[in-house]
Amino acid sequence: MKKYLFIIKTQIIKTLTYEFNVYGNILMQTIIMITSAYFWRALYREHSTVSGVNADSMLTYVIISSALSVLLITGVERRIGQSVEKGTVAADMIKPVSLFGMFFAEDIGSITALIFQNMLPILIIGSVMIKVPVMADISDIPLFIISVIESFLINWLIAALFGMTAFTAVNINALIQVKKHLIRLLSGSIIPIWFFPEGVANVLSALPFVYIYQLPLSIYIGRGTRAEHLLQMRIQFIWLVILSALFFLVHNRVTRKVMVQGG
Repeated sequence: MKKYLFIIKTQIIKTLTYEFNVYGNILMQTIIMITSAYFWRALYREHSTVSGVNADSMLTYVIISSALSVLLITGVERRIGQSVEKGTVAADMIKPVSLFGMFFAEDIGSITALIFQNMLPILIIGSVMIKVPVMADISDIPLFIISVIESFLINWLIAALFGMTAFTAVNINALIQVKKHLIRLLSGSIIPIWFFPEGVANVLSALPFVYIYQLPLSIYIGRGTRAEHLLQMRIQFIWLVILSALFFLVHNRVTRKVMVQGG
């Protein structure tokens, strides 16, 4: 555990040194957040509620979604791609720490730093320029926190599984960007799934992506009852178990392949 804590600490220090990336990310998220807010304000101009959600709740949704995007940043797929491309993956696997445990610790370290560097500034900017994103029901905070933790784990597992395609595709840099924006679209981060046509919404609801953004955001703005949220959190946990099992299955196969081929 001390080894992973050291990795987390090192990654926090490393993340804090890249100030340009911080300002760039804050600017990008602010632009997306404000643009989305204007879009929803225009949509709600002639409607008090749409799909059971009023304008105030939708603006809160936009701000918290922008803040959550900081917590859901992953570097695991990029790190896997670099190891494979440089041919160091076999050597990395025989280090005295788990390869993916190291990548996970690095992501935890990065996110810890970004909470203060990016997330808090985004929340402050959103509160000043759009509205204060007050939670619909404060008693739902435990559900929201648990849901966010599981969202992060689901998102990380998907990223790790995607990253392991580098063992066959070698260079996946372009695909990483496609995957990133596709997940934000399918997860309800930009447009909530309840605005999609019913057939499309039903299909997307059966996939794990909606449990990355939309579930915690729905809990935060109070869309749905607590019983509905608890049911969705059970499904979220089931997806977490499924993806964990799939991760270990693919990880074992990839590890055997690397060790046989020598990287």
